[in-house]
Amino acid sequence: MIDSPEAGGPPPLVVPIRSLGPSHRGRIERHLLALEEHDRYLRFGYAANDEQIRRYVQGLDFDRDEIFGIYNRKLELIAMAHLAFSQDPATLSCAEFGVSVLKKARGRRYGSRLFERAVMHARNEGVDMLFIHALSENTAMLKIARGAGAVLERAGSETDAYLRLPPATLDTRVSELVEQQLALTDYRLKQQVKTFWDFLSGVQEVRQGVREARHKSAG
Repeated sequence: MIDSPEAGGPPPLVVPIRSLGPSHRGRIERHLLALEEHDRYLRFGYAANDEQIRRYVQGLDFDRDEIFGIYNRKLELIAMAHLAFSQDPATLSCAEFGVSVLKKARGRRYGSRLFERAVMHARNEGVDMLFIHALSENTAMLKIARGAGAVLERAGSETDAYLRLPPATLDTRVSELVEQQLALTDYRLKQQVKTFWDFLSGVQEVRQGVREARHKSAG
């Protein structure tokens, strides 16, 4: 499921988007399992159950493909995108895009930002055709594809979108390096903040236990 690019008004000034690796597999799984039934249907094209989602996550190839994610302050993965590069010798310059956004995080243009980030990376990797396969009822996803200039071909309940990408430029390469560094710094700061609050929470629990023990002892 992707959020509408206009649903929540102006986008945030900065949306740190991190490239995810194998160490994030657990958070990716939790993110996808948190999707509601209809959102799973829109994301995968079928009503994926928990076991099918777990198999999908275990099958992610982080060496071949690129996975992007947006984390909140609690280090919860609230939006993610999968840019899958073609392995067919005849279509090596093609890639497929898929995205999901948790219901509580919609209206912030996270889907659009992930799409833009994936397009930038695809261009820098020499991809000249980005492909999106979506259910025809997934109007938000198709609106983003159409807005980017993609050609849409509908076949009943499914629609394919094809977006021609221009070659990489110095600007796209520098921009990606800057975004990568920004996202990494943002993630480290969120880690430090979360660790600090977890520590305070643990201290409070210990204090509460001490107070309860004293109260029982006094009684």
